[in-house]
Amino acid sequence: MDIDSTLQQFARFGVRLGLESIQALLAALGNPQKQVPIVHVAGSNGKGSVCAYLSAVLTEAGYRVGRYTSPHLIRWQERICLNEQPIATSDLEHVLQQVIAAAQSLEPSPTQFEVFTAAAWLYFAQQNVDIAVMEVGLGGRLDATNVCDRPLVSVITSLSREHWQRLGPTLADIAWEKAGILKQGGVAVIGQLPPEAAAVVHRRTAELECLTVYPQPAKDLGDGWAEYQGIEEYDIQPESPDSEAEGVIILKTLKYRSPLLGDIQRHNAALAIATLQMLRQQGWQFSDETIVNGIAKTKWAGRLQWFTWQGHSILIDGAHNPASAEVLRQFVDSPAIAMNRSASIHWVMGMLSTKDHAEVFEALLRGGDRLYLVPVPDHSTADPKELATLAHEICPDLAACQTYTDVLSALEAATYNSSLDRARTTQPQTDTPLTVLCGSLYLIGHFFHIIERQGMEQDSDASIGKP
Repeated sequence: MDIDSTLQQFARFGVRLGLESIQALLAALGNPQKQVPIVHVAGSNGKGSVCAYLSAVLTEAGYRVGRYTSPHLIRWQERICLNEQPIATSDLEHVLQQVIAAAQSLEPSPTQFEVFTAAAWLYFAQQNVDIAVMEVGLGGRLDATNVCDRPLVSVITSLSREHWQRLGPTLADIAWEKAGILKQGGVAVIGQLPPEAAAVVHRRTAELECLTVYPQPAKDLGDGWAEYQGIEEYDIQPESPDSEAEGVIILKTLKYRSPLLGDIQRHNAALAIATLQMLRQQGWQFSDETIVNGIAKTKWAGRLQWFTWQGHSILIDGAHNPASAEVLRQFVDSPAIAMNRSASIHWVMGMLSTKDHAEVFEALLRGGDRLYLVPVPDHSTADPKELATLAHEICPDLAACQTYTDVLSALEAATYNSSLDRARTTQPQTDTPLTVLCGSLYLIGHFFHIIERQGMEQDSDASIGKP
């Protein structure tokens, strides 16, 4: 079976929000989702990182852990993992055959995402996983992952104005859709949200009588270390300071070190730790040491990742929406990075046509920066020439703005110019030019696919500070 071509036959049905089709497909498969305890994770940004933390810790604890995320970077197998390992090709082919056979009699035909999500549920059920960490694909309320009546914990990581064409024009509309993963009497872990969105989510948790916790971002201790500081609120108060009423989190701190970079990870890790605390209250067994060890082993490629390409150290990040672009800009401006780099940055970028290009440029670009624009292959790409015109309007003081037909030629130009800049500087150790590849996870995946196909050596450095 050619997995790409097999799944491509369902791509023509597009994106269809709604649960009727996925429920019919799962029913035809014997409702495997009813056999799988899950943690359900939604959000505009950070949900993949939270899923990665949770999967790593629960695997470290000795559980049989499924993880379902999207999109993939290189191949479909990455989306379905068992104990941190992508599903074997033979296993994926097997479950896809079963799903497609069940889909033959259904009208309308399920979408590509529905087919693959059903395959994940079926695989996890067949593998008798103890727990699955499920990432929402789009929105929440009508997403194909939202078919579990009683998640162990529902997590909302963040909210920003993304996919507004489908989810609604305002943050309140988007928040309502994301809050659709919450269930009556369930457990909710909520991240830091804009006030307009927070009001909607808070109201929904109250209506559903959810036990809801709001973790504070971990405290930065320096040198990659952070300290989890517990939660700000919980909705059931103990009668006395010493009581341990059912459903009440006992606040405590936890020092850990994460290999994932950026201040935003102190927020994401705190959400994961709070979720783990809620699981522990439900009887799941793991120590604080297991949490620390699991976090230290977490991997999540393509997000603030140092990568050596042709002898040049480049920074890679999806930065596919304004919120994630702001996170990337904060990272390159952080003291540990800014003290070693030159003032200007070489940005190699490609974006999908559906994204908020102007807001991404406003977040990233500064006067003196150089911009190298490329298409995103095999997807609805924004026109690099149109992006160049917009970039000049947003940041007229760019040192250069050029378009390229492919990512490798753009990277070659960027790293060459970076080398020239470094040769010109009088302080090469503290004025190092920085090259960043960003703008779309699909572009990052395309780049990694080229690297893999060409058999190039790759070296990822997750250290903080000078690359």
